Amino acid sequence: MEKSLLMYEACAGCSAIRQLRMLGEKLSGSRVVHVNSTREGGGVAEILAWMVPLMRDLGIDASWEVIRGAGDFFSVTKSIHNGLQGFPISISQKGWETYHGTNETNAERLRSSLEDAEIVVIHDPQPAPLLNLCEGRKGKWVWRAHIDISHPYLPVWKTLRTIVKGYDASIFSMPQFALPLPHPQYLVTPSIDPLSEKNCDLRPDELEAVRARFGLDPSRPLLVQISRFDRFKDPLGVIDAYRLVKKVQPVQLVLAGGGATDDPEGAEVLQEVMEAAKGDQDIHVLLLPPDAHRTVNALQRVADVIIQKSLREGFGLTVTEGLWKGKPVIGGDTGGIRKQVVDYHTGFLVNTPEGAAHRIRFLLHHREKMKVMGEKAREFVRENFLLTRHLRDYLILFHALLSGSREPRIYV
Repeated sequence: MEKSLLMYEACAGCSAIRQLRMLGEKLSGSRVVHVNSTREGGGVAEILAWMVPLMRDLGIDASWEVIRGAGDFFSVTKSIHNGLQGFPISISQKGWETYHGTNETNAERLRSSLEDAEIVVIHDPQPAPLLNLCEGRKGKWVWRAHIDISHPYLPVWKTLRTIVKGYDASIFSMPQFALPLPHPQYLVTPSIDPLSEKNCDLRPDELEAVRARFGLDPSRPLLVQISRFDRFKDPLGVIDAYRLVKKVQPVQLVLAGGGATDDPEGAEVLQEVMEAAKGDQDIHVLLLPPDAHRTVNALQRVADVIIQKSLREGFGLTVTEGLWKGKPVIGGDTGGIRKQVVDYHTGFLVNTPEGAAHRIRFLLHHREKMKVMGEKAREFVRENFLLTRHLRDYLILFHALLSGSREPRIYV
């Protein structure tokens, strides 16, 4: 059963719901199509899983399409992703041909749906070429970049720019990510669904069951990082920080995450993490299935300290989730984490394993301070990063595009 906006009044407030209803009336009946590269795994899929049903609840004819591709396609798009985040990567001519060829195949399947829509939102680089493959398009097309492309590897960005410059608008998560493009650019911060299985309240017995399932000792502090197994999430750096803490205090570490169909490097990174953790029974490396939302929820709630030591991060919904659980988060000083982790208020920003270890020790030795920071963290998310605000920003953007507004950016 799809969720309705009425279910969010308690956590978001009646005025927020009324505002959404008013905006929805202006867009009622409009056809909106979202396109991304995976139905499961990663923050984009999680966002679309709630956004599309809530748009429908507002009377918008919203749908969600997923492009299909073989392993060689996703290997290329992972390289594009890494290059956009600043990693020097070489993509062959054959690789770019695979990228475009797969999009051509998907365009044949999706063309009628996309060309008839008033608004098409293309998420991230994987389906970006669809724009130029739908020559009969009638509506406005928006490219939504979810990743940190503030310092891209220029050869990759120059090639992608030739593809995305033709869009009617683009969306970024932070001002720093907005690179020069010849069309209006908008800023929309991501958000979480507070009623999802990953964020709803859990009973104490469910928390204890998860603790017992993974052999976690309730008498010793628990450090938790939830992430895909990706080098930019720096799981090896988290292990280094844990070991520095363990020299002075007995602690446990959980590194938990899953894979995504559009990320072929995950298995390789997981193997590196398993090798680094070998022989230490207090490091729990968990490869979770895509639907393990309540398990992730429970792990975050039983954690003493939540970590997200990313080296690059478009936003970091796992940070938002941790803050929503009333836990201070120790996050990498990068990308969208900076927008969420306020030093000494909702957590700490760090750049090295040594810095992370220092902040972990501080929190474990100042429990009252940890509690106050956790309370601030939850309220910070309530005020800034719930889905009702996110949905409002999209509706305002759609209305601006369909009414012909040329306002260059919306700062949120």
